Amino acid sequence: MKTLLKGGTVVTENGPKRADLLVDGEKIAKVGRLLTGAERTVDVTGCLLFPGFIDAHTHFDLAVAGTTTADNFETGSKAALRGGTTTVIDFACPNKGESLQYGLDLWHAKAGGHTWCDYGFHMTIDDWNPAIQAELPNMFAAGISSFKMYLTYPAMMIGDRDVYLALKRLKALGGIAGFHCENAGVIDGMIAERKAAGELGVGSHPLTRPQYLEAEAVARLLRIAQAADCPVVIVHLTNHDALEEVRRARARGQTVYVETCPQYLLLDESLYFNEDWSQAARYVCAPPLRDKGEQKYLWEALKKGEIQTVSTDHCSFTLAQKAMGREDFTKIPGGLPGVETRGELIYSYGVAKHRINLTAMCKALSENPARLYGLYPRKGTLRPGGDADIVVYDPNASHVIRAAECAANVDYNPYEGFVTAGGIRQVWLRGRLAVENGNVLGAPEGQYMARGKCGL
Repeated sequence: MKTLLKGGTVVTENGPKRADLLVDGEKIAKVGRLLTGAERTVDVTGCLLFPGFIDAHTHFDLAVAGTTTADNFETGSKAALRGGTTTVIDFACPNKGESLQYGLDLWHAKAGGHTWCDYGFHMTIDDWNPAIQAELPNMFAAGISSFKMYLTYPAMMIGDRDVYLALKRLKALGGIAGFHCENAGVIDGMIAERKAAGELGVGSHPLTRPQYLEAEAVARLLRIAQAADCPVVIVHLTNHDALEEVRRARARGQTVYVETCPQYLLLDESLYFNEDWSQAARYVCAPPLRDKGEQKYLWEALKKGEIQTVSTDHCSFTLAQKAMGREDFTKIPGGLPGVETRGELIYSYGVAKHRINLTAMCKALSENPARLYGLYPRKGTLRPGGDADIVVYDPNASHVIRAAECAANVDYNPYEGFVTAGGIRQVWLRGRLAVENGNVLGAPEGQYMARGKCGL
């Protein structure tokens, strides 16, 4: 069936324009004015039509911190789709001693047949040895062209030498790696000091992970990348000190991509000092929330294109799971839910507040992640031949964010009480109406997306 979305404003990487969208099957057939030839017409007058959002940083069904994330692929992807995200890229995470293929097979088993939106995987590299190296070509053949490494967390770190060697190999194969940047050694020292002093409350979390230790790790990683002559992605960047290190690297001629998250744009570290322990603990994540003054730097960098993508790092836990760390802040599972609210928050507190424009939002949530992670032009743009992944956003459908009304499998929302400027009326996934007025329709029909060469 051909479907015509008529009367809306199509948002593209080149700016918004009044146009109709003709959808034929799973693909966009035409974009233009006064289109005809459809069996079904949907009136979207007054609405904005975005390319389906892409969240390139989620953690569904992840065993971590002695528990497993509250959202698996079914609940997490359903929440994503409800929030306008038509594609997620999750992380296949083999443990040390396990093969990359084992991790990929495990994540396919978790996601296959259970995922509401389309999906792909990054591959975590937390071991570096001849066997892992030998597997890399097979990962590319399986559609895995992006990888993740950590400069913190002993169970996942591989050390500076192996980061360098891994980057050299990934460059030769045409891949890219994203990095969690914090100085593990100094953080561990600060944690030991806090514990020795008996300071085990939530407030010790941000004090033991200061922003200058994120900046130090970013600077060190970028010098390693310089030695390897390899582009890299800095994930969940939180502050201007770290951003300055990126600017210095770019001035040297390096290619560096940057991701930030809604929590760093909209929430701040004062939340950790709430006298209500549960209220404070629900915001524990790494890197932690920063001083409110950092937000203006991130918004400005997003406006200028210095930050390329806004993902969520969706890593959800219930309040009961967070309570595992009531006696010791280091045992609070780290992570926030966010995959369901990202699009409405960025529009409401970015576009509607005139911090960024519609084009910047389209690039950060759709086009840039599609280009960066090898999905463009099938995803990330509304053009003929691309998948008909469409978000119909009604600027007049404002509402209050409430955890009780969300689809994510978690009993709180970090943005509880935030008022949106408008809301998502419909979401189309490959030409099928998948969400209407907050109701997720049909069944889990997400497809695995094998990806090609990475880079903008």
